Parts: sequence; structure tokens; C-alpha cells
Amino acid sequence: MIGLLGKKLGMTSVFSDDGERIPVTVLSVGPCKIVQVKTPQTDGYCAVQLGYEPTKPHRVSRPMQGHFQKAGVEPFKRLKEFKLEKTSEEFQVGQSLSVNDVFKEGDLVDCTGVSKGKGFQGVVKRHGFRGGPKSHGQSNKFRSAGSIGASSSPSRVIKGLKMSGQMGNRTVTIRGLRIVKILPEDNLILVKGSVAGSKGSYVIVRKSKKNK
Repeated sequence: MIGLLGKKLGMTSVFSDDGERIPVTVLSVGPCKIVQVKTPQTDGYCAVQLGYEPTKPHRVSRPMQGHFQKAGVEPFKRLKEFKLEKTSEEFQVGQSLSVNDVFKEGDLVDCTGVSKGKGFQGVVKRHGFRGGPKSHGQSNKFRSAGSIGASSSPSRVIKGLKMSGQMGNRTVTIRGLRIVKILPEDNLILVKGSVAGSKGSYVIVRKSKKNK
């Protein structure tokens, strides 16, 4: 089960052969280069480490420079490890993987990205609370959460209670998105629906287990 790294370019819509309008997210995916192949003999498990977006050597730390030099590849801005069920001879260090090597039209994929950060928000915006009453002497608790716990028992706030706090800016995975179209010459894939993140943010695209 392998995937690729990429960037979210934005959303648009395309039309199917029967005239249906399909909302799609445009992702620029790959090409990614294999930096390391992990095996049970050397690392205890099977995985492939991919690099995305080449960068200058002074942009990475000294330990990472040594890591890339050992692999014989140029430094990359992003590294991501994809676990494999078993070792495969088809993956070699320095090998480049493009969109056509991993995906095809009609596949279901899981897209992981960091959602847009919305700062500190109250319970009405963050969790959809309705707020307090608008009459009967109420004056300053229109968007309040109300009571957050009993006094005598258990005399504490229950763990996990929905309250105000940071909204967004977290890792979100949208599962089972269908690939509507692939443009291999531009390394673009169009997936049906939305993907978490802002324009230009990094995404991880994996083959979905729902394909089975």
C-alpha cells in the first residue's frame, strides 16, 4: 500500500460523459524519489521512504545531508515513509515514482492534509452549540457553553468535554475519494470532493483500503 506526496492547488469542477457536474480538488502529486528502502533484516519492518520537492543542501540539517548523501540523491524539502506489507524488489533507492506508477483513474484514495487554522473559537462556532436563551432576563450569555459539570458529584470537569479552544490546524484524512482524472504530463490528479488544507499546502495521497 504505497502513495505519493504532493500539494493542493485548489478546487474546480469537471463534467462527466453524461453531463454530470463533479466538484474536484486539483492535486499536484509527485514525482517522488525513493530515498530509503527499509527491510525486516535492517529495520525490523518493510517500508519505503520518499522525498518530494528538491531543495539546496544548505536548506537541510547536517544529519539530513548525510542521509541524502548516503542514498546518493539530492536533498528534499519533504520526506514521508510508506509502510509495505512485504519486501518488494521493484523499489530501489534513487528510483523516481510518478502519478502513473501508483494511481489510475477510478481508484479510491485517502488524502491527508493539515486543515486551515481558525484560531481560538467559542463553542457556538467550534461545536455548533445553540447558546443561551435570548429572553427572561438573559443579558450576557448568548454564546456561552452553560454548565460544564455537576457540583457535588463528580465535582470536576469530565475529560473530553466540548469547550472553547483552538479550531482547525490539525491533521485530517479524507478517505475514499475517487480519482476522476489524471494528467500525467503535468503530474496532476483530480479527486472528487474536498481535501483538507489551504491552497499550496502539502498533502499525502495513499491508495485507499476501500479499493478491496
